[in-house]
Amino acid sequence: MPSDRILGLVALMTAVAFLAAATQIQTNFFSGEYLPKLFPIMIGAVAAIASLVIIFKPDPDPDWPRANTFAALGFAVIVLVGYAYALKPLGFLIPTAIAAGLLSYQISPRPGPAAMSGVGLSVGLFVLFKFILGLGLFAFPKGWIG
Repeated sequence: MPSDRILGLVALMTAVAFLAAATQIQTNFFSGEYLPKLFPIMIGAVAAIASLVIIFKPDPDPDWPRANTFAALGFAVIVLVGYAYALKPLGFLIPTAIAAGLLSYQISPRPGPAAMSGVGLSVGLFVLFKFILGLGLFAFPKGWIG
């Protein structure tokens, strides 16, 4: 029960910080451009309400995962941080394929399907982000392609 209340307090502090940041967004009320400010405020309000529910109505006794689950989560965080740092120098396809393959292997430890899902996700997401959504991604490092 105390762990739920601690989580609720941390979530409430985060929601309040998010709301404070959302109120600093500059908008032009007279031109009707108030949605960029309104949407984050609504998200922060919902997060604050949800955290208050967690604080005042916690679960009786939560079941904590075993230590190996925390190790797997730590590995996933390390992979994602490494992925974020590798995107700019290595382009999109290589780091995405490696990160998706490693995380897929963590879910189901079979090397072949994990590698295929990593490559498939990498190419599929690149097509989606670059050509459908129009983001300025580079497939490979800038020096590889003239």
